[in-house]
Amino acid sequence: MSLTHSSATLRRALISRTTLTSQITLVIGGVLFLAGMAQLSLPIPGSPVPVTGQTLATLLVGSAYGASLGATTFGSYLALGIVGAPFFAHSSHGWHVITGATGGYLVGMLLASVITGALAGRKWDQKISTVIPAMVLGNIATFACGLIWLQHVTGQSWSWTISKGLTPFLLGELLKIGIASTTLPTLWRFVTKE
Repeated sequence: MSLTHSSATLRRALISRTTLTSQITLVIGGVLFLAGMAQLSLPIPGSPVPVTGQTLATLLVGSAYGASLGATTFGSYLALGIVGAPFFAHSSHGWHVITGATGGYLVGMLLASVITGALAGRKWDQKISTVIPAMVLGNIATFACGLIWLQHVTGQSWSWTISKGLTPFLLGELLKIGIASTTLPTLWRFVTKE
């Protein structure tokens, strides 16, 4: 299978002709995947921000779906969580989650889905040498928005914000980047063999 610009994302390579029905199905599947990964959640002592599988899901969905469908999927996830679906960490929901300490991370993940999706559209997810920087950029977007919002909401010092909102997550995020960075090129190898 030769990959053209139109099949630059995994979604387009696997589903060459997208219809409204297939897009809705992908959005629903992506939302459920994000919600499920958000439930893989561990509290961090002294921090209002838990470790979740949600950042990994964001990197994978954004990259596989592309910028537009990735953002639509994550935006749908946020909207459903705001209106009452128990999709956020610990099955939480509601506007207070977005305006609370973790809201910036959720907004950052929306931005990360656009960034990783746009880079995947340029085939950055097909090789280890380019997928790692793409995943790092997605994580930077998530944590930049998250830390700014966490500091604003809590009124704590930047030292506290970094120690509670970034430092405890570094090892886990490196692991998630490693998982995403090996999964995506591996999937591409299977797709290009067809």
